[in-house]
Amino acid sequence: MDKFNDDSCFLFADPSFSAGVASVIDIGGTLVVYNESKDGQEADMRAIASDWAITGKDIRTSAEKFEKETRKVA
Repeated sequence: MDKFNDDSCFLFADPSFSAGVASVIDIGGTLVVYNESKDGQEADMRAIASDWAITGKDIRTSAEKFEKETRKVA
């Protein structure tokens, strides 16, 4: 995969350019907000569900690509 899927990064901060500039002067780290879960079990459940959803998308994309390529040959 050549780029990250948005679904796979839900536990990380979602920085912008302006947030990056502001973080230079944010010594206490008060501007950084992460996507949080209420507990570790919920975070794990969300991560596993996201992993399987992305795996399903990858399989679907590969199957569609395979089908298109085999139609060209036939």
